[in-house]
Amino acid sequence: MGLNVATRRRTFGEARAVYLSGNGPLVAVLQEALTRDELARVGNAERKGAVRQRVKPFIQNVHHFRDDALRTTSAPYDHVVIFDEAQRAWTQAKTADFMKRRKKISDFPQSEPEFLISYLDRHDSWAVVICLVGGGQEIHTGEAGIGEWLEAVRQQFRQWRVYVSPNLTDSEYASRPSLERLGAAESIVWDDRLHLATSMRSFRSEKVSAFVKAALDCDVVSARTLLREVTLRYPMVVTRDLARAKAWIRSHARGSERYGLVASSQAQRLKPHAIDVRVNVDPVQWFLNDRHDTRSSYYLEDAATEFQVQGLELDWVCVTWDADLRRYADSWRYHAFRGDGWTTIHKDTRKRYLLNAYRVLLTRARQGMVIFVPPGDESDPTRTPAFCDDTYSYLAGLGVSEV
Repeated sequence: MGLNVATRRRTFGEARAVYLSGNGPLVAVLQEALTRDELARVGNAERKGAVRQRVKPFIQNVHHFRDDALRTTSAPYDHVVIFDEAQRAWTQAKTADFMKRRKKISDFPQSEPEFLISYLDRHDSWAVVICLVGGGQEIHTGEAGIGEWLEAVRQQFRQWRVYVSPNLTDSEYASRPSLERLGAAESIVWDDRLHLATSMRSFRSEKVSAFVKAALDCDVVSARTLLREVTLRYPMVVTRDLARAKAWIRSHARGSERYGLVASSQAQRLKPHAIDVRVNVDPVQWFLNDRHDTRSSYYLEDAATEFQVQGLELDWVCVTWDADLRRYADSWRYHAFRGDGWTTIHKDTRKRYLLNAYRVLLTRARQGMVIFVPPGDESDPTRTPAFCDDTYSYLAGLGVSEV
């Protein structure tokens, strides 16, 4: 049974551990959820602002933590630091650019992982850095990947002990070269217990992420096999009718189970379906407000993008799939909408970010999802049916049921 904030502090004293994430929406939603929970416990005895101030030290934005390191030469208060989505920490180039533009610090020499480890290294006694890693989750430019943490240890912090899951060698983590270099210089402790083998997100079927990976990797045989297992307990359907998709998701949700629309941040031509990704969705209201609030996900009006939902999830999700990522001739084609038309994406990094955006969107549902692929419009050159026909056929061909 969980302890509330006040009880935890009375029992264990002041916190010596902090959960950090560079994902602003995730931090905001978690802080607000804990604040609302604590308010429900204490009733009207305290103001919301006072409760929020007690909650905030437990969950912080990693960039605020980094800024604290810039302001002092002392060690941080916390000895245990949990970095969520550690693969999204910045490269040295990205960090140096930020420091120059925002902090007026020229020629900053460290990547974000190296600088953050150096902050914890100021402790005279001990410190623990826990890196939570998701494969194929990089969606921003300048994200270093988990390999940058390993390189920082190899080059600057060889006195630190490193404990690693053997699964980190999988291709989706892109860390094998760094692991090999670190292993050649220092001993690494491999521990199977460090891998979360069962998905806590899609608890009805732990193979959802594996299916999504296979589908996006164009591994048709594996995707079909995995889907047959997934759909035994995890409903997944595809349609070209948005009204039908909304009806399906409403009919499957029970009680307080939460549902909502999601879309790629590049999905610029869903506007004819009343889905405009340029609308600024407040993730706190979208994820936490009840079904009577028009700002909530329940209304199925505002679609949250990969940036607003990464690290968070709903019970049921409607993924709206635009022409930015298109199936064509047994592979994917990548596009961005500029001005009055689609342009082709050529850079490999941008292709990877777009593919990862759909990876995020397709893994947000705990209990089931419907995928809406627009039918297109022959009279609109930006929504030619052929843009999405092959995508729909590909998904249906994998075995995703049509509604």
